[in-house]
Amino acid sequence: MINLPNILSFCRLMAVPVAVWLMLDQHFTPAFWLFVAAGLTDAVDGFLAKRFGWETELGSYLDPLADKALLVSVFVVLGWIGHIPVWLAIMVVFRDLLIIGGALVAVVITGTFKADPMFVSKLNTTVQIALAAAVLAKLGLGLELDTPIWLLVALAGITTFASGIAYLVRWTRIMSAQEEEPS
Repeated sequence: MINLPNILSFCRLMAVPVAVWLMLDQHFTPAFWLFVAAGLTDAVDGFLAKRFGWETELGSYLDPLADKALLVSVFVVLGWIGHIPVWLAIMVVFRDLLIIGGALVAVVITGTFKADPMFVSKLNTTVQIALAAAVLAKLGLGLELDTPIWLLVALAGITTFASGIAYLVRWTRIMSAQEEEPS
């Protein structure tokens, strides 16, 4: 259970409060580099787990938890301090709550859960990461990224909405199929 990929995921999770503090205190350069480091550790832990067979049940929960905690925290803080639209931060949080809530209800009703991310969800996560990185790069490195950021805001809004709807449809189908089965 304790292996390098899980340690990296745990470190990423522990980086969340540091990232929040850095952004709230307007230390955007270290916040940007911490975000980049988190992305690199995510790639490294995934590679190591698959390459060396170090995949564990703990890692299957810890890795996405660390990713979501960091990404949602970054969106909430950037929305709170006015660097991304508040409506987008709310959408990101609500979508993740919808996914978690649907998964929990599915587990209760079906007794099982299979995490199988959809393409639209993977696209949405990629766009959200790109947006967070662009905003942090603008703030921390002084890059002029206004046009790409607003394009990413629009794309993040569209993909967040589409992904939320796709998961809602998925959970509804799972619940409906379960209710139709005779006991």
